[in-house]
Amino acid sequence: MKQKQKNVIRKRRAIRTRTKIVGTGEIPRLSVFRSNRHIYLQLIDDTKGVTVLSASTKVLKPTKGLKKTDQAQAVSELLAEKAKQAGIRSVAFDRGMYRYHGRIKAVADVMRKEGIKI
Repeated sequence: MKQKQKNVIRKRRAIRTRTKIVGTGEIPRLSVFRSNRHIYLQLIDDTKGVTVLSASTKVLKPTKGLKKTDQAQAVSELLAEKAKQAGIRSVAFDRGMYRYHGRIKAVADVMRKEGIKI
């Protein structure tokens, strides 16, 4: 499959998932962005258009030697702790253009394990 076709498919998938998900002040949207090297998580209040909380692998210190999935789990644990301190108990999970497996699934599983309802 050509790269241009892949990008069109990914954009359509992102639009399709994001039209169904809206974050509010009580239930913010958990947006996941995955690059080749890092993973970025944001809790977004769409009614105000602001990022409430964020975390990424750039904040983690010992990332050498960790697999990408383990890094994603560590970042989601960090974000879950921040969310608990801010009083957020549930989020709307926005996987964006990514399929629900690998690092994306690891983020969701850890958030559930930490007590954040998805």
